[in-house]
Parts: sequence; C-alpha cells; structure tokens
Amino acid sequence: MSTGGIDLRVDAEHGGRWTSLRGPDGKEWLWRRDAPERDRVRPGDAFVDAGGLEECFPTVSGEPDHGDVWSRRWEPDGDGLAVEGADYRLRRAIVVDDTGITASYELRAEPGRRFIWAAHALLDLSGQARLLLPEGHPMDVSTDDADFTAGWPDADGVDVSALGPDDGSVTFCMMAGLNEATVRDGDSTLTMRLEVEGQPTAIALWRNLGGWPEAGPYRSIGVEPMIGARAGLIRAEPGRAGVVPPDGEVRWTLRMTAS
Repeated sequence: MSTGGIDLRVDAEHGGRWTSLRGPDGKEWLWRRDAPERDRVRPGDAFVDAGGLEECFPTVSGEPDHGDVWSRRWEPDGDGLAVEGADYRLRRAIVVDDTGITASYELRAEPGRRFIWAAHALLDLSGQARLLLPEGHPMDVSTDDADFTAGWPDADGVDVSALGPDDGSVTFCMMAGLNEATVRDGDSTLTMRLEVEGQPTAIALWRNLGGWPEAGPYRSIGVEPMIGARAGLIRAEPGRAGVVPPDGEVRWTLRMTAS
C-alpha cells in the first residue's frame, strides 16, 4: 500500500505482520530479522522474533507468548483482513493516504472478556534515536536486576528515551495512561497514536541494546501502543486490561505518521 510517499507492506499469511514501513524521506522504520522458521509456525508454537510490527492479542507476555494472532493466517474480509480464534474474531482494515496510515480494528468476543492488545512495533533506529513522551510521566520499569517505578525518562539514572548506542542492557518500560508516542531519528520522525473509548491505554518500550537473548543477543527496540497497561494478561489488575463491553464489540484506531 503506497501513497503520499508512504509505503506499507503486510504479510497476511504470517500473522498479519507489518513487514515494512517507509516514510516520505525513504527511511525504513520497521526492523526485521532473518528468521525462516517463522514461516512454519502454528498456533501454540513458541514465538519467533522476525521483527516488523506484530499484532499481539489477547496478551503480550505469558501464554501464549506474544498472544494468539501472530501465529495465525489472516483471511481477506471486505476491505481488510480478519483472524479468528476459539472465542474471538479480530478484524483490521488499513488505509494509507497523504496524512499517513490509519489502521481500524474491530474485536468481537464474549462480553466481559479481558484482553491485552499491542501494536508490537520493532523499529530500525540509529544510536542517536530518541523516544519523545511527556517528561515525568509515571512508568513501571523492569531490568535484569530490579522492578521499580520512576518518572519518564529517568530510570534510576538511565535516560531510557535515548535508544542507543548498544551497551548490552535490556529495559522494559510501561507508561500507563498514554496513547501517543513519537520517535525521532535524525531528521525523521514517526508518531503513533491509539484512539479507543472506554479502555485503558499505555505506551510500552522494549529497549534491548544488545542484551537479549542470552544466547546470541541482538539489538531490538520496540515501541508499543497498547490497550491495557500490563504486558501479561494474567498480571493485569482491574483497570489494567481491556474488557469487552456488553454488546460484545470493541473498536479502536491506530494512526501513524512518518515525516
């Protein structure tokens, strides 16, 4: 899908993954990793990190790892794609125009069902890139050594808004209550905005500067607009997970602009 200088590519057969996003200046925003085993996954398999933007539902961490929809084929549905599991149906329609990318989602599931959804976007960034969020916003921080709360972007003396250079560290940050994030890399910017009514939102940061996995670590930076404010559904307290309302339907929109 290309227009207005923006080029977006998706892979319906393999989880509906967004595989490439180029802005008007030609910058590729989505990081990718050679992972041929991804082509052979089936629901219930261990997660295979191929990069791009993964659709994570109904959880990110936990069981199943990175959710249930990344390992399923998405089928054509009118002007969009849809995926079905045992007790849900998730539909996504994407429009690319001169203003950017608009992805519209529709979830149908049992009323009262709790869920987490994340646009798990792994970004191709230089060591000079920064994540721009409101200064001082509360964040939950997890490192190899500790879990603690802090105010953006100071995580116990580390400026986590700086996305490089690689130093072997791994940090996960959850900013509950936010729905918009901007990444600046040189003269290029990418803004992601989640719009949803009646559901908790968050921005998550996966800041892996060459410290994970233990065997064969590599660099990967994830910036994730979310419904819910925990990575794992099982750990999500009331108000930290999405809930399907009585009519059995949740709609939301993810807007992305690159300049």
